[in-house]
Amino acid sequence: MKIKKIRKMNEAAWVIGIIVCALGVCMCTKANFGLSMIAAPPYILHVWLRDMLPWFTQGTSEYVWQALVMVIMCVAIRGFKARYLLSFGTAVLSGLALDGWIWIFGGNGAYEEMWLRIVMFVVGELVTTLAVAFIFRTTLPIQIYELAVCEIATKFGFDKNKVKLVNDILMLVVSAIMSFVLTGGLGGFGVGTILITIVNAPLIAMFGKLIDKMFVFDSRFPKLFGDGMKISEKNS
Repeated sequence: MKIKKIRKMNEAAWVIGIIVCALGVCMCTKANFGLSMIAAPPYILHVWLRDMLPWFTQGTSEYVWQALVMVIMCVAIRGFKARYLLSFGTAVLSGLALDGWIWIFGGNGAYEEMWLRIVMFVVGELVTTLAVAFIFRTTLPIQIYELAVCEIATKFGFDKNKVKLVNDILMLVVSAIMSFVLTGGLGGFGVGTILITIVNAPLIAMFGKLIDKMFVFDSRFPKLFGDGMKISEKNS
């Protein structure tokens, strides 16, 4: 029996991506096995500066770090577009969502029970990759992490999933260096970071194929946000 797809998911995919991705990062933080190679650098920066700057929350560190990523991306593709600033706005919303989830979970300190840490890590990684799969299919401003992958892939004609994998490996190295240099240990970087690097891109691709069977990412407001259905068709 053929499943009838749910349409008009462009804007919903953006909301799901922001909220659910922030939830995944929060859960992996509570697990304390190491954050993803994407979330680890801003977390390490947060740990390094939080005693000196009490207002420098994990969410704040997220969009500060993404601003730096945007600058590096512009240098790599040798260009800048005004819409990149909208992606920075999305990063700010994501940072606020992350701080909101951390507040709901009672802070970003790790759980003590091993079984709970394992559950939080596994579920956190699954919901994060699902969220990224949704984000890749929206025509609304995406976070700068995903924007950099999309812009570099488009600029040089590379496969997006392969660019994502290369980016993940590069950020893994950056995370390890930052962890040892800034914290003198493994704060935010651990065995979980390595595991996520291995499974992240395949999980995003898997979830992408799954949600393409269930949803059509056309827009409720095509004159404002474009035809999200093209994104879905391109990724199917």
